[in-house]
Amino acid sequence: MTLLTEDQQPCRFSAPDSPVTSMEHYPTDLGPNGDYVDTMKPAVFGAVEPPKRSRGRLIMHGMVMFGREFCYAVEAAFVTPVLLSVGLPKHLYSLVWLISPILGFILQPVIGSASDYCRSPWGRRRPYILLLGIMMLVGLTLFLNGDAVTSAAVQDRDLKSTWAIVVVMFGVVMFDFAADFIDGPIKAYLFDVCSHRDKERGLHYHALLTGLGGAFGYLIGAMDWGHSALGVVLGSEYQVIYFFSSLTWGVFLTIHLFSIPEIPLSKDHRSDSSNSLLMEIPQNNGYGAVPKEPLLLPEMRQRSFSALSEANAVTPSAKQPNSEVQKRMTLKSLLSAMISMPSHYRYLCMSHLLGWTAFLCNMLFFTDFMGQIVYRGNPYAEHNSTSYVIYERGVEVGCWGLCINAVSSALYSYVQRLLLPYIGLKGLYFLGYFMFGLGTGLIGLFPNIVATLTLCSVFGVMSSTLYTIPFNLISEYHKEEEERRKLGSEDPALGGRGIGMDCAALTCMVQLAQVIVGAGLGALVNLAGSVIVVVLSASTVSLIGCLFIAIFM
Repeated sequence: MTLLTEDQQPCRFSAPDSPVTSMEHYPTDLGPNGDYVDTMKPAVFGAVEPPKRSRGRLIMHGMVMFGREFCYAVEAAFVTPVLLSVGLPKHLYSLVWLISPILGFILQPVIGSASDYCRSPWGRRRPYILLLGIMMLVGLTLFLNGDAVTSAAVQDRDLKSTWAIVVVMFGVVMFDFAADFIDGPIKAYLFDVCSHRDKERGLHYHALLTGLGGAFGYLIGAMDWGHSALGVVLGSEYQVIYFFSSLTWGVFLTIHLFSIPEIPLSKDHRSDSSNSLLMEIPQNNGYGAVPKEPLLLPEMRQRSFSALSEANAVTPSAKQPNSEVQKRMTLKSLLSAMISMPSHYRYLCMSHLLGWTAFLCNMLFFTDFMGQIVYRGNPYAEHNSTSYVIYERGVEVGCWGLCINAVSSALYSYVQRLLLPYIGLKGLYFLGYFMFGLGTGLIGLFPNIVATLTLCSVFGVMSSTLYTIPFNLISEYHKEEEERRKLGSEDPALGGRGIGMDCAALTCMVQLAQVIVGAGLGALVNLAGSVIVVVLSASTVSLIGCLFIAIFM
């Protein structure tokens, strides 16, 4: 079928009896604000590929991962010592790791899908990133300063101890919730504003800066700030660490938010009454799609990975007011959409769950493992006793081990690029899990200082793998779906899915892993009578993940 625009230029569509799945590509222009818009003179719309992003812009975008991992490193290094120092009972220890991931697992799909259709003039992803960034800062403040605040505000010794536990626990939960949650919008933001090639480059810089951020965070934790001049001025070691953490996070979050401009959803459509068309939204609701009301959509929008399903019919139209498809987003509909996801997405989520379960088993308890098993200290002893001092020394050395992990993560991000042409994404995925499982198993069997610090490098291999390979696979899946959509051979079950939901589904696996670790690891440690079971459990789960990748991915 051929239609004529007002300037009598032909515009070709698919045959009347076939659904419209693609059109010929036409040139696109920059709008007055520098946004890519569809050229409406010779064509109705074109599939617009985002422009090539400079290295500087991609590095600025990845700076948020440096700040996030810096703060994560501080939490991983000090959460156990801080909680034990304020007197948290052993039976409540696992509760800290359960509250945040349960909330995240419930809310993550809703927020991930909602961000696909956010109409903020600042863009779809950045409002969520800013809100979660503020929550991270508040949580970090309460976590590292809770004991000092309650000591100044409460005089009664018993009440002071109780309130210190409550404030610190609340801070840990809030920080953990926001830090886990923010990863999905960050990845979706990158995917929205970059071409396929730039997505790969962007994920590489994310992995590199994640490793460097963790290295600097653990390095800060490994230093003795209590007797330094800065420690005397600010009051204690924890206040010094908070100063560096809050400053780093605030600066790099700001850089990230102004790195690459987003096109707001309201600007993704061009309202031109002389060329407006009626678009009927298809009724099938595939994976990642939420129930939709059949509404008329007169505006055209640039192609996006989080766009709505393409139209099934196109007919001429008179002037129509601007309208937007309204979504009914409920937890039930979103969970149903996730359950009905295609098998390759389901397998990816399962392997991601196994990987993060193994990784968190080790990372959340590593400094405690160093203090109790390698150095044979006692965190429950009096703070002026030799056993407690030895334990603190083990925690400091554990921070150096985690610093080695972070540096190796940054270096391995480059090694991945070299290995990718030879073994592919699946090979890199398998290799990361295998090296981590082997390394943690050896640490559990031979817990001495030299061997443990040397094998900390395999933690970085796993970290870089978890932060890059799954999202690279998501990008590849979407690229293939886009190609099938252009050819008109896409499975209807795949239509209407947003990249925000896909990233949210992966992030949900991180929170589910935290639930598993929080619910099961404490009981496992009590049953075994030693925290050495932590690294052995991490090794076992990681090797199971290897088998899963080899068979199902």
